Amino acid sequence: MFHMSEKPQSFKKHAKVVPAFHYFVFPVSIVNAGWLIIRAFRTPGFDSVLAAVMGLALVVGFFYARIFALSVQDRVIRLEMRLRLRELLPADLQPRIHELTRAQLVALRFAGDRELPALTRRVLDERLQDRKAIKALVQEWQADHMRA
Repeated sequence: MFHMSEKPQSFKKHAKVVPAFHYFVFPVSIVNAGWLIIRAFRTPGFDSVLAAVMGLALVVGFFYARIFALSVQDRVIRLEMRLRLRELLPADLQPRIHELTRAQLVALRFAGDRELPALTRRVLDERLQDRKAIKALVQEWQADHMRA
């Protein structure tokens, strides 16, 4: 099921939000960078320009840290899903596992074991690419509480 701190997930409510990061650290870093840029224009000088560049560097660093974590997560999901599909797909679909894109595999991870084979067939046969559209087809939602 889920732990006390973990909320049930569904298509409409599965995005992970880390309040301290999304609502504090990142917004404060953006406001800080903006203020430092304004100060650099109002009182140009080495110190103010360096502070503005550092403020921008922090925002870019936070952005890339998030992107890097999500990229690694997607690679792990790709591996996990390929293993799961090898266990669950019928023989005629096994050779087609390699046709699934990373985006398709990431979206399919929310499908329960019973519906995964049919949904995978549909994704492949209809060449569905949109993550949201694939996730919207999931009927037996399998929560993922370990995502970054």
